[in-house]
Amino acid sequence: MASSFFALLDDIAYLMDDVATMGKVATKKTAGILSDDLAVNAEKASGFVSSRELPVLWKITKGSLLNKIIILPVAFLLSAFLPVAVIIILVIGGIYLAYEGTEKIVEFLFHRKHAHGEEVDIIDTPSEELEYENQKVKGAILVDFILSIEIVIIALGTVIEKPLSIQIPVVCLVALIATVGVYGIVALIVRMDDMGLMLINKSNNKPGFKKTIGVLLVQTLPIVIRILAVVGTFAMILVAGGIFVHNIPQFHSLLHGIQSTLADFIAGLVVGIVSVLVMYLVKGTRKVVKKRRSL
Repeated sequence: MASSFFALLDDIAYLMDDVATMGKVATKKTAGILSDDLAVNAEKASGFVSSRELPVLWKITKGSLLNKIIILPVAFLLSAFLPVAVIIILVIGGIYLAYEGTEKIVEFLFHRKHAHGEEVDIIDTPSEELEYENQKVKGAILVDFILSIEIVIIALGTVIEKPLSIQIPVVCLVALIATVGVYGIVALIVRMDDMGLMLINKSNNKPGFKKTIGVLLVQTLPIVIRILAVVGTFAMILVAGGIFVHNIPQFHSLLHGIQSTLADFIAGLVVGIVSVLVMYLVKGTRKVVKKRRSL
C-alpha cells in the first residue's frame, strides 16, 4: 500500500517536471505574441478616467479568462479531430486583426485633419460614459479572443506530440500566464500616474528621490500610452501577417526569402488594406441604399 502511494507520488513528480519543462518551451515560443498581446491590450485598456481604469481592466481580464475557458477545450478537440478548422479560425481572426490595425493607420494618415475640423462628440452623461466604456471593453475582449487563439495554438503546437496529460496542463499554464501576466503589467502601466502622485505626496513636494521618480512616472505615462498605441497597432498587423504566412501557402511562397518580420508585416498590411477597402465599400453601399429608401 505504502509502496503504491510513493510510486504515485513519483509519477506525479515526473509529470510535473515534464509540465514545467514543456511549459518553459511553450512560453518561449509564445513570448513574441505575448508582447504583442501586452501592447495591444494596454492600448485598448487606456483612455478612461482614473477612477474607472482598474474596474474596466478587471472587466477585460474576466472577459479574457472566459475567452481562455472557451478556447482551450475547443482547441484540444479541433486539434484532435478537425485540425483544418483551427487554421480557418486563425485566418478569420487574422483578417480581423489586420483590419483593426490598418484602419487605425488609415484614420491617422487620411482622416486626422478632417476629424480636427469636425465637432467631437463629448461624453457628458453617465449613460454615454457607460456606453463608451462598454464598447471599449467589448472591443478589447474581442481582440483578446483572437490573440488568445493564436497563443493557445502556438503553445499547443509545442507539445502536440506529447500525451494529453502533458498537453492540457502546459497549454493551460501558458493561457493563464497570458492573462494574469499581461493584464497585471497593463494594470501597472495604466496606474503609473497614481503611483507617481503618491510618491510626490510622500515627499511633501520637497526635492529628492521620491519626488523625482514621482514626477518622472506622471510625465512618462502619456508617452508610454502613445508608444503602446503605435506598437499595439503594428503588433496587430504583424500577428495577422504571421498567421497568413504560416498558414496560407500562397503567402509563404510569395514572400519566401524576405526577412520574417518584414514578410509578416507586408502580408498583414496587404490583407488589412483590402479588408478596409471592402468595409468602406460596404459602408458606402449601405449609405446609398438608405438614401434611396428615404426618397
